[in-house]
Amino acid sequence: MGHHETHGICTILSLLLVWSTLVSAGDDGLVRIALKKRPAMEDIYNTPVPKSTRENSGAGSKVHPVREAVNQVRAQAQRIFTEAAAMEQRLKRRWSHRGIGGNRRVREGYQAVVPLKNYVNAQYFGQIGVGSPPQNFTVVFDTGSANLWVPSAECFFSLACYFHPKYVSRRSSTYKENGTPASIHYGKGAIFGFYSQDQVTIGNLVVNNQEFIEATYEPGFTLLAAKFDGILGLGFKEISVEGSVPVWYNMVAQGLVNQHVFSFWLNRNANNGDGGEIVFGGSDPKHYKGSHTYTRVTRKAYWQFEMGDFLIGGKSTGICVDGCAAIADSGTSLIAGPIGVIAQINERTGATGVANEECKQVVSGYGQEMIELLKSETPPTQVCSKIGLCAFDGTSGVSAGIKRVTGEGQTTSLDSMFDATCNACEMAVTWMQSEFVQNHTKEGMLEYVGRLSHSMPSPVGSYVDCRHIDSLQSVSFSIGGRIFELQPEQYILKVGDGFMAQCISGFMSLDIPPPVGPLWILGDVFMGAYHTIFDYDKMSVGFADSA
Repeated sequence: MGHHETHGICTILSLLLVWSTLVSAGDDGLVRIALKKRPAMEDIYNTPVPKSTRENSGAGSKVHPVREAVNQVRAQAQRIFTEAAAMEQRLKRRWSHRGIGGNRRVREGYQAVVPLKNYVNAQYFGQIGVGSPPQNFTVVFDTGSANLWVPSAECFFSLACYFHPKYVSRRSSTYKENGTPASIHYGKGAIFGFYSQDQVTIGNLVVNNQEFIEATYEPGFTLLAAKFDGILGLGFKEISVEGSVPVWYNMVAQGLVNQHVFSFWLNRNANNGDGGEIVFGGSDPKHYKGSHTYTRVTRKAYWQFEMGDFLIGGKSTGICVDGCAAIADSGTSLIAGPIGVIAQINERTGATGVANEECKQVVSGYGQEMIELLKSETPPTQVCSKIGLCAFDGTSGVSAGIKRVTGEGQTTSLDSMFDATCNACEMAVTWMQSEFVQNHTKEGMLEYVGRLSHSMPSPVGSYVDCRHIDSLQSVSFSIGGRIFELQPEQYILKVGDGFMAQCISGFMSLDIPPPVGPLWILGDVFMGAYHTIFDYDKMSVGFADSA
């Protein structure tokens, strides 16, 4: 054993002793970690996007709101499922965790099929090999990022690295040194390390000279509890850290696939032996029904496209009638959407929510005036400016507060108050619009909007009474001219069995203002219901009913 490795193990030994009461090995050889509930996230109503994580560490100080949105959603989803895992540990319930097994080969053409493992419908992962001979790692195939990283043998001071296999460069005959520093932020977690180059084996395909990150520091407990070792990004090079060429790009450039597409089938039956599969170079017809409906990629960074209306019980919510942006993201467990829509879903499903004081004050103080303005055919985008709660910038309302900057560009609490009031007003206008379509009375509208003010999404997840799932309404997305419907059993996630079961809403809130938003992130809840093809040549995403 080398000097550095011995030193690292000795340094970490005291931490392992401290954690010995929390970490135990079951009869099946799996290490189980007792988790504690983490504090609730910061206020999502006044600060819908986190302060800063860089989209590309090589791009100076540029911060992109979509990257921030993805990070926020993943942080919240990770917290929800971490709490579910903690409940699982407390109840001593044992989930099936069979081995992933060998990679199956496709019968014809240049394709690779990688079977996926499903962990409680929250994480899907498969096996790859790095180096020659291959060193195996379990990774998430993530369309919301573009880099490949695995733990490094030089990771000494992170507890997570001692619970996952580590890449040892000296054991590979095809390793090439690089050394460029790199870091990636995922939600509230992050990894730090440096680039190396080696061959990567995926199914029966071998990608030569692939750059990847050796993670030497994995702070926090997110990756410690993760069932995967690393992440293989399938997004576009535009979001790759340091501009590194993604694995998928090299697959295409090296002629390893005869069709420049890859596809996902995610099995939503967590107790089934087949967790799903990803096919590089094609798709498997036995995992979908009918033909795919394709929509064009509108931003070459994430797999982003235009989405039309969103409906609850077949009725429009009024949020996306003029179009919204959406991202198909295999690395996100849930579906994230505008907070106003999620509040409507909570109200219809009886999901637990939290009250929003700004919304309540706006409705009680200005509700009747807002309705009268809408009745007089005042454009909805101007209603809040007419009553003095927002300014109008020619397209939509903006905060009416006078901008004050303190310190290093930070806005004052007065600005935040104006922002919150303006946002609450515009949300209430959207709700009222949807009620106008249904010809409800003024009193009925005010009562409905008042209920929604008490149904705002909770930052720690929204829970539903498991006994009432069958009576809930469906929700639908309009994409590419087709309506994609989700039934309650598809968008409600059930954790546990019997009277101890918990049912979690598959929706969470995400507010991205125009022109980037409104934005939806369609994660595993949606991709599990609809087989998804990512077409690199045609720059499009296709959805078909999963089989």
